[in-house]
Amino acid sequence: MRGLSFGELLDYCAEENNHWRDFFHKQPDALALPADIAGTRTVREVVLHIVAVQMRYAERLLNMPITEYDTLAGKSGEELFALSRKSFEDLRSFAIAANDSDWDGLLTFPTRSAGEFTASRRKIFIHALLHSVRHWAQLSTHLRQQGYKQDWMHDFIASTVIR
Repeated sequence: MRGLSFGELLDYCAEENNHWRDFFHKQPDALALPADIAGTRTVREVVLHIVAVQMRYAERLLNMPITEYDTLAGKSGEELFALSRKSFEDLRSFAIAANDSDWDGLLTFPTRSAGEFTASRRKIFIHALLHSVRHWAQLSTHLRQQGYKQDWMHDFIASTVIR
């Protein structure tokens, strides 16, 4: 059975991320709105959460030092999206270089809110991407309810990934 490749999923997530970067560049005031998604208080904190999780999982996959979450708190929206772009590059680097044993290898790591996990690098890679899809969807709804409609369709079918 032929399915969606990790590269294609990564491309979709990066494309959606770029839309959000452009959205917040045009409407930076939206970052200050209250939000209650994933234990956050503001939209900016939701964006921080999305970026931090993606970045920290990319670092784990590449055996890099893990960025402390609290060091990201003062970053601007533009800085957060630059870090996100870098983490997509890191995820792509891992995916290109990884062999089957790399994908199957297990990592045990602490999380900020759910204790310790053990998971394969394959599962971690998928989680890094699906985590952002889930929270961007929540944020999309929340912002529309606050009068901040996005000017693009979020659905995969509307992306430039795959014909």
